[in-house]
Amino acid sequence: MSAVYEEEYFARNYRNYARQNPPSKLEFYRRLIDGATPQRPQRRILDIGCAFGAFLASLDDSWKLFGLDPSQYAIHEAQKRLPQATLQTGSAIAIPYAGPFDAIVSFDCLEHVDDLDAVRSGIAERLADDGAFVFVVPVYDGPTGPVIRLLDRDPTHVHKRERWFWIEWARQAFEVVNWWGAYRYLLPGGFYVHLPTRRFRRWTPAIAVVAKARPCDKEAASTAASGEGESTPGASKS
Repeated sequence: MSAVYEEEYFARNYRNYARQNPPSKLEFYRRLIDGATPQRPQRRILDIGCAFGAFLASLDDSWKLFGLDPSQYAIHEAQKRLPQATLQTGSAIAIPYAGPFDAIVSFDCLEHVDDLDAVRSGIAERLADDGAFVFVVPVYDGPTGPVIRLLDRDPTHVHKRERWFWIEWARQAFEVVNWWGAYRYLLPGGFYVHLPTRRFRRWTPAIAVVAKARPCDKEAASTAASGEGESTPGASKS
């Protein structure tokens, strides 16, 4: 799968990575995370699908940085700008890092991943008890849905779902504390528009979801991952 996401993929689907990640967009993401995570020194953050590391590079020194991406090309580029970060090539289905993390983020990545249940379990297991999981995904419902489907020519988008699918997906393992909509477009001439909104969040082409850990679900995810309890009489399996 990593071979799919190499230099040609980024050139075709993200023609101007820097313009598509302007400071205002990264600041919005930081605000979501800072509002949902504890303020303590050397917080740990994991960016799943970190690509070239634009978001991680926008964080201050209070964060210890970890990144994961299936693309060797992207990780190579990220390492050049983030020598202080711990970065690996790998799959979101099998996160190679141990927790706990104060924040786990995934921006425009989950729609690419086949096994969403495995991703959710891995994140829940590694998130600190007071940590936050923040993710952004494109959505294909509402008045913009048909247009988004027409414009989206990325064959690696395996989940073209409505916003409520993602919110309910998150609620199965986390407490969803807030969610936003976002209008975002790369216009002719390279000008990028990113407009987050709560008032019109039901109609936007993308959403940002802020969720908090539920310790009981974290314990369940850890037990399931280790295989404990399989021989317990009457135990239910998810």
